[in-house]
This record gives sequence, C-alpha cells and structure tokens, in this order.
Amino acid sequence: MRRLPRHPAAAPLAVLCAGVAGAGYLYATDPHEPGHLLPRCPFRYVTGLLCPACGGTRMVYDLMHGNVAQAWLDNRMLLLASPFALALLGKWTVEGLRGRRWHPRLGRRAQALVLLVAVAWTVVRNVV
Repeated sequence: MRRLPRHPAAAPLAVLCAGVAGAGYLYATDPHEPGHLLPRCPFRYVTGLLCPACGGTRMVYDLMHGNVAQAWLDNRMLLLASPFALALLGKWTVEGLRGRRWHPRLGRRAQALVLLVAVAWTVVRNVV
C-alpha cells in the first residue's frame, strides 16, 4: 500500500486544532476545583513530587481568564517558556502553510541547558 504524502501544514494545523479544542474545554473547566476530567501528572502520581510542568493546566486556565499573577504562582518557568513555545508553533505553522517542511534543531549545549533548567526547576519547586 502506497502512502500519500502529507501537506507540510497538516501536522502544525492538527496541533493548533487540538490546542484550541483543549483550550475550549479548559476555559469552562476550572482546574483549581477538584472533580474534573483533566489528566493527572504521571510523575506526580508515581513520586508525589511536582514535575517541571505541574501547574501548567492551572496556569493556562488563569491566563485565559486574565489572571497573570495567579498564572505566575502556578508555574513560573512554564509561563516564561510559553512565548518561545508559541513562537516555535507559529513558525512551524507559517512554514507549513508556505509548503515547506520545518524541523527546528537544538544543539547539544541548548539541549543540556533545557535539561539543566528543568531539573533545577523541579528541585527548587519541591524543596522550597
């Protein structure tokens, strides 16, 4: 069976659609209140510790409702990284719509820095 080639914009547009759908559900679902059908963090479930992304769902909810101060308290590092992630998603989408495939590459030093920051953030937020 021969696979048909996908358009370069298919993957970023699928990610955007999933993000919009998730944001729509999250907008009406307060993750600060218990009892919602929101995924639990597997790292926290197993270890009882906060992972680098714990609080991200609450952070996004707070941002969508204009509460930047509470979003800052939910997850500072993720809040600071969000503009970079959105810029990468935007670049990926624009390149895909132009018919070009775009694959961002991180050098070894950048990968090590991201890992170091994630580990440090995990330690700091679980100790303090």
